[in-house]
Amino acid sequence: KEQTPFGSVAFKIKVSGLTGGHSGDDIHKGLGNANKILARFLYQEFNSLQVALVDFDGGNLRNAIAREAVAWIVIPASHRDQFQIDFEQFEKAVMEEYLKTEPNLEMYFTPTETPYQVMNHSTARNLLNALVACPHGVLEMSPRMPGMVETSTNLASVKFLPFNEIIVTTSQRSEIESRKLLAANMVEATFRLAGATVEHSDGYPGWTPNPDSEILKVAVESYRRLFATEPVVRSIHAGLECGLFLQKYPGLDMISIGPTIKGAHSPSERINIETTDKFWKHLVDILETLK
Repeated sequence: KEQTPFGSVAFKIKVSGLTGGHSGDDIHKGLGNANKILARFLYQEFNSLQVALVDFDGGNLRNAIAREAVAWIVIPASHRDQFQIDFEQFEKAVMEEYLKTEPNLEMYFTPTETPYQVMNHSTARNLLNALVACPHGVLEMSPRMPGMVETSTNLASVKFLPFNEIIVTTSQRSEIESRKLLAANMVEATFRLAGATVEHSDGYPGWTPNPDSEILKVAVESYRRLFATEPVVRSIHAGLECGLFLQKYPGLDMISIGPTIKGAHSPSERINIETTDKFWKHLVDILETLK
């Protein structure tokens, strides 16, 4: 921290109204990430308007795409008018970019009380460099399953904590373990260049699809027989416990089935009640067939 420059004015900037959603199964839909959008604007204005960063709070869950982000900044009072012009131009450009995928996107700024202290210039510069440079979204599509994401990364959350600590949380996914490690290392390198300390959690191992699975054949035939329709068989870009099981028991043959879920990892998450009965009948029939 350092003392706020004399003659400064303060603003709160917020990005909200984004869809959010599952950081795996929704990552290919072109949805906005509030952390990336807000960091992008701050990076753009950092030097030209002498922006001093006070706080940044964006996203929550590591497995969800950030729906909202807010930052508090100070700038010289003489740059107030230019700040408004730049913000309106940036807002217009971003709204056009996300016109189809994020129709409820909102961006606004409001004046706030000028704080006594701000983040020092070098720390703020390093943080914004890292947030803008950090990859987010689809990294590779699967050559095995057409239309499925193979590897992705999510800039999940940015939190300012007491005692001058900043925690940035990201998550990486891949059906191939080595590709997931590569994605994690890309993110690690980005933040290490900015002087950050990086830690990795255990995460979920990959689970590569097996189109010749015997249990899959049983499940497909059961579905046809019960519901007189052809099931859609696909691999999803999400962390499943099956990967953990396979790590311990490589010989297991597995599929994952369940009721239909909409809006996973967002406030609008819900389940299709009708499909719970359908799922139960399917599960019982599979077990009876295997018996």
